Order: sequence, then C-alpha cells, then structure tokens
Amino acid sequence: MKINVVKIGGAVVEDEAALALFLKAFSAMEGLKILVHGGGRTASNVCGKLGIRTVMSGGRRITDGETLKVVTAVYAGLVNKDIVARLQAEGVNAFGVCGADFGIVKAVRRPVTEEGVDFGFVGDPVMVGNEILTRLVSDGFVPVISPITHDGHGQLLNTNADTVASEIARAMSPDFEVTLTYCFEKEGVLDGDGKMIGSINPIRYSSLKEEGIVSGGMLPKLDNAFSALNAGVHNVRITSASAPEGGTLITLKS
Repeated sequence: MKINVVKIGGAVVEDEAALALFLKAFSAMEGLKILVHGGGRTASNVCGKLGIRTVMSGGRRITDGETLKVVTAVYAGLVNKDIVARLQAEGVNAFGVCGADFGIVKAVRRPVTEEGVDFGFVGDPVMVGNEILTRLVSDGFVPVISPITHDGHGQLLNTNADTVASEIARAMSPDFEVTLTYCFEKEGVLDGDGKMIGSINPIRYSSLKEEGIVSGGMLPKLDNAFSALNAGVHNVRITSASAPEGGTLITLKS
C-alpha cells in the first residue's frame, strides 16, 4: 500500500497565495497521506512582538524557555489549526496534532555541541508512533503534524520539521511504499544558473556541496532525504508547493 508523507515549509505557510495553491494540490493527491508543517517565520514575528530575541545557529533556532512557549503556540496552535480548517474546506478529513499527541514523536534534548552551542529545548527524534499513525490513516483520517515533540518525561521540545517528516516516513516504510515530499517556495533544487536539477544522487550531492551550489537550509533537507532513502523510503522529492508530484528526485542510484 502506498502513502505520501508531505512536508510544507514555513515560507509557503506564511504566503497566502502559495498556501492556497498547495492545499488544493495536497487535497487532490490520491490515497493515504500525512502532512508535516513548519512555521518558523510566524514564530519569529511573534517573538519580535513580544520582545523575545530570535537566535539561530547553523540555520537552526535556539529555543529557550520563553521561545518554546511561542513556538508551541504558533506551530501546534495557530498554524496547525488554520491548515486543518482549510483542508476541511477542501473536503479532506484532516485533524491537527503535534508530535506529543498520541506519543507520535518522542525526542531527546539535543546535547551541547563540540563548539559549545546549547540549542536549549530542541529535540532530536528517537521514536515515532507508527502504529497509531497507521490506524489513523487506514481509517481515512489525514494527520496534520506540527514539529513540537516530547521527551516522555513531560517536557515539550522544538524539533526541525524536515527531520520530523523524514523520521515519520522512515517509520512507515516497513508497512507502506512511502513517498516523502518536501514542498517549499522553489520548483526544486536549483543549480548555479537557477535551473532546476532533475535528480540528485550521493555523488552529485557531494559535488554540489563542494562547489557551494547547495548550502544553508538545503543541506539538512538533503541530508534528511538521503537518510530516509537509506532507511527504506521508496521515493523522495524536493519540489514547489504548487506541484507536489514534480521537482527534484533524490535517489541513491548512480
């Protein structure tokens, strides 16, 4: 049986026109599906209004106690429920959860790095509740999952949405033919001339990194893509929000 795990980026979530196009395209996708979303820019805007400074390291948000309150409210509340309501309007029987609900994503707090960076309440996933997800999607529901996870001891953690999507795809792969799709604001992974790259394998990825063509936030996205493929995920794509079934195919084949 096939299932689509789709991750939608924060830049699209916060663009009204792009989000509307994506939700129509996602609604039209046939079969079983799960949606994972971000919302970092909205969280940063709310933090700014509350006087909470946004601190990033290597493209990742450092999450202190006050920031955790904001990202939980924004990701698991405002953004999540807005997407659910709009999918319901498209005829999709969606329901919104975060990683803590049903124990869907358990994580551990990220340790201080060798460089001395403390990410605070940031979690790295260690377990996905694939059994509950399987029951829910098999009953015709479409989970909409925000990247707030838990540690099993009552502590919420802020987790990278790309990583959450990858871990969910990996967890579902023993029972499903999984396609993992990362949707963002561009048509796919772009080369040095701004043209979409049709496919990327590990060798090509290495050269793109060395040449500096792929950098920044695209690096963890591609790292998660290859990790998912190595764990048994059938297909991985990086594409635009308006065309979830197009874009750049990530492959292990030479």
